[in-house]
Amino acid sequence: MKRYQVFLMIAVLVLASLACQALTGRGDNTPATENPEVLPVEPDGGTGGSDGGGDSVDTDFPLLPDAYNVTDVGDGSLLYYTKVSAEEALEFYRDEYTAKGYAERDITTVIEDGIFSIVFDGDPSGKAVVIQSVDLGDGSRTISIRLEDV
Repeated sequence: MKRYQVFLMIAVLVLASLACQALTGRGDNTPATENPEVLPVEPDGGTGGSDGGGDSVDTDFPLLPDAYNVTDVGDGSLLYYTKVSAEEALEFYRDEYTAKGYAERDITTVIEDGIFSIVFDGDPSGKAVVIQSVDLGDGSRTISIRLEDV
């Protein structure tokens, strides 16, 4: 049963990634600033145009320092790409959220074959923070972050 859930999660994340590319018309390597919904991350952790101004994705979610193609999915969820390994991403989010006093829900943690899904409790909204990632096989991975009633 657990293996079925892992494969289902992988399929959902891959489809979400492909859907984001299809919706934004981004199947090539054009600069992210050509599409206002997909924005590069500034060195200070915020997002915006290459000049540091303009539109931005407003989020309270921590992003990995090398995050790129940050997309606000529209329901408070974020999807972005990174070049870090699954282990580095997991360490980053565990450090970030435990430092804020959040608790990882161990029973829902899945780490397997280049994918992971972790859930943290403690958000003021009363919802859980769900972070999922899929290795894209080209040295990059997607990171999806959202608040959810779990």
